[in-house]
This record gives sequence, C-alpha cells and structure tokens, in this order.
Amino acid sequence: MAANQHPPGDRGAPGLAASPPGGLLDVLNVAAVLLDSEGRIDLWSPQAEILFGYTAEEALGRYAGRLLIGEEHLDTVLTMFSQVMEEGESWAGVFPVRRKDGGERMVEFRNMRLQDDQREYWALGLATDQATVRQVERSLALSARLVSQSPIGIGMLDTSLRYISVNPAEERMNGVPAAEHVGRHVREVLPYLDDSFEAAMRKVLATGSPIVDQYTVGRTAADPDHDRAWSVSFYRLEAPNGKVLGVATSSVDVTERHYAVEEQRRTALTLQRSLLPHPPAQRPGLDLAFRYRPAWATMEVGGDWFDVIPLGGDKTALVVGDVMGSGVGAAATMGQLRTATRTLADLDLPPAQVLHHLDHIADDLETLATCVYAVFDPRTARCRLSLAGHLPPALLRPDGSRELLDLPTGAPLGGCGVPFDTTTVDFGEGHQLVLYTDGLVETRDEPIDARLDVLLAALDDPGRALDATCDLLLRTLRPGGAHDDVALLVARAGASPR
Repeated sequence: MAANQHPPGDRGAPGLAASPPGGLLDVLNVAAVLLDSEGRIDLWSPQAEILFGYTAEEALGRYAGRLLIGEEHLDTVLTMFSQVMEEGESWAGVFPVRRKDGGERMVEFRNMRLQDDQREYWALGLATDQATVRQVERSLALSARLVSQSPIGIGMLDTSLRYISVNPAEERMNGVPAAEHVGRHVREVLPYLDDSFEAAMRKVLATGSPIVDQYTVGRTAADPDHDRAWSVSFYRLEAPNGKVLGVATSSVDVTERHYAVEEQRRTALTLQRSLLPHPPAQRPGLDLAFRYRPAWATMEVGGDWFDVIPLGGDKTALVVGDVMGSGVGAAATMGQLRTATRTLADLDLPPAQVLHHLDHIADDLETLATCVYAVFDPRTARCRLSLAGHLPPALLRPDGSRELLDLPTGAPLGGCGVPFDTTTVDFGEGHQLVLYTDGLVETRDEPIDARLDVLLAALDDPGRALDATCDLLLRTLRPGGAHDDVALLVARAGASPR
C-alpha cells in the first residue's frame, strides 16, 4: 500500500506524498518532448537533456526530426509523425536517435496526439534508453519466473501485513487461492498459526533485520486436521530509494523432518529420564526437593542430571551436572558419568578427588561436562564442595541472608589435568543449598550476573517449603519456551542426628 493511501475503513482525507528519488521512473529516466503540429520542439524535459545531450535552450523551437534523426531515417520519421497527427493513433517502437555528441542510441519511443482547449493538436513523445528498458524487462521476467517456479513458498505483504502476492508454492501450502490472498491480512489467511509468526514480521518491518529459519508449527486450510511444520524466513522489502514497501516471507515445509526430530527428542527424553534418579529418600539431617525440566526447543534435550547419594556415617553426596551437547548422545554420556559418580562416591573420597577421577573418565568419553559435587555431614553441620566449571551454588541462611558461594570454579570435566579444590562451609540447621544447571539462569539477551542476582532475590524466605522454592525459581527464571534443560536440587539442613 502506498504511503498516501488509506487502508479500508480509514476515513482520513487522502493526502499527497512526494516520492523520493530512486523509483522506477528514475531508473527508466523517461524523457518528455512536446512538439507543435509542425514538428517543432515546444517543451523539453530535463530527462530529455540527459538522454539526447541537448539543453532546453539548444532544443526549443527546432524541428525535432532534423535535430535528432539522421538523414537516412528522416523520411520514415516524418511519415510516422504525419500519421500520428492526422489519425490520432499512438505509435510505439524503437528508433535510432542521434545525440549531440554525434553518437547514436537506440531509444524506446511512445508518441501520441494531444489536443488543447483551442482545438489545436500537439505531439507528445515519451522516450527512454532501449538498453535500460530491456534490462528492466529481463529483470522483471527473471524475477517473475524465479518466484513462480520456486518450490519455496514466497509471499509478499505490505506494511499493514496484507498480502500483495504469493507464488504457487505458497498458495499450495496455505490452501488458499492466490487471488484470495490479495488484500487480506495474514491473520485472516492463516488464523491457526502461532502469534510469533505475525510478531516476527512486525519486528522485521521495524528493524530491517531479517529473521532466518524460524521454526513454525501450526495448521493451514491446506491440511486443517493436522499440524505441519515450516522453516520460515522474513526480510524487509525496500524500493531502490529506501522506501519500505512491506515484508517478504519464504517458507519450506519441514513436516517430515519435524516428526523425525520429535521422535528423536522423545527417545532422548525417555533415555534421559530413565537415567535420572527416582525421588531420593530423605537423608538424615537433610530435607530435599528437586525438579528436572527438559527444554522446549525440539533438538535441545541434553545431558543435565542431579543425584543424591547415601554415604557412610549418615553423610550425603549432592550432585548436579551438565554434559555439553544435546540429543541421545548427550543423554547417554550423562548416564555414564552419573554411574561413575555414584561408584566413586562409595569410596568416600574428598569432592576434589571425585572430580579428578571424573575428569579422566570424561576425557576417555571425549566429552565435556560441568559439575558441582557436595558432601554434607550432619554430625559436623558442614558441607564440603568442589566445582568443575559449574555455576556457584546459592546458600540461604536461617536469618534470610544469602549469597553465591565463592568457590574456585575449576575447569569442565574432560579438560584432564587441571586440579580441583574442595571448600568447606558451615551448613547448620535451617541452612539451604541451591544447586542448579545453567539452563535455569542463562538467557540469550541478559548478562549472567543479572540473572544470578534474580536467583538470589527469589530466595527471600528461609521458611518457605522446599517444593515451593523449586516452583518459584522455575517460574521466575525459566519462562515457557526455554532453550535448555534444567536440573535443580534444593537441600535444607535439619536437626543433627543423635
């Protein structure tokens, strides 16, 4: 829709809007020449000066034929001019024209007879360079063929998100005839698609930045009873002068791939859940709550895990880890590391020693993983912790004070050879320890420090039930549509066993 047009239903008064330079008429550089009935030049446009080389002062009043046409073509031109003036029939064609510099140029002409209020006749000639016209024609024809024959669905919408045109592939995908697209809003044509489809187009219109390969699942009139999936890209349409014309969409039906990936995701998720522990039994002097949430993104089932491992002397090992990568491979590797961790825990080694051995195991598995390993001893009311490239646990005290534990970060498991450290902290009755994977706090558009501050701010009530704390953290930090798994383990020290 042009800038000076109003959408249907808009009763605002029409306005006049100047077109910036760079449009099609500027590309064609159409020259206008007005001749009197004798063939003398009476009006001469600036574009005529560019095309023919003569200034208005040099051209006005002269016979156009003798100024612009070679002797060998002059009789033909005069005959054509007489027919236009006598019969009133327009003439269009290509003719060689002599420029002021002596060169000859093939020019596309359209000549027509005009009549003024005195019933006198004039001849209007519109002319442009033939090579430019042919180039525009070839470009338009090529564009039309590419669009019409493309197996990719292509749609063009104006700035109000009303369809201008669609190609046959898009017509088939949407199940709506091309003619019924035109003038209708995208929401009218595709009422069952997610709101993110329209939101993406509005973002592209506002910013000019394209969105490539957005995954969209929904239904169209082509198959109203079944979900289908598309990979859709959006980019802004602009005229050569920079004026925003609308937005274009290119869509590829990826339904088969979507179902294959969904099946892979279900397999990985089933494997992953089978490897995670069942709800752990309550341990001496320790209350526990946990949550595991898989990613919503189709391919992002990963290797997050947690574990609660009984040790001798009423001690308990608390573990949270994250294998890098996603899919069945990451879930299987997670299972191997979890099994190895439980085996090593039975040896009652210091946390740093456990991570040291896990580092070598991860290296043999050719994987990288982060991990936090903590051992709680209710008899001493202390907790020993060690990190392997993992985010720091949060400690909430009974008086409401809280902090992220300042522990040596270490390197991820699989780096092999980097030493790990063990830190001991007081963990008496009422103290809470929050262990989590990065999927809880990391996002694509916020700094990690800000997210960790949000985590601490949410731990505002040491008396809150642990299950409620888990739910609050997930609700606050992990909205729907997160792109990573989350493993969350919260432990609170109770009274020391006698």
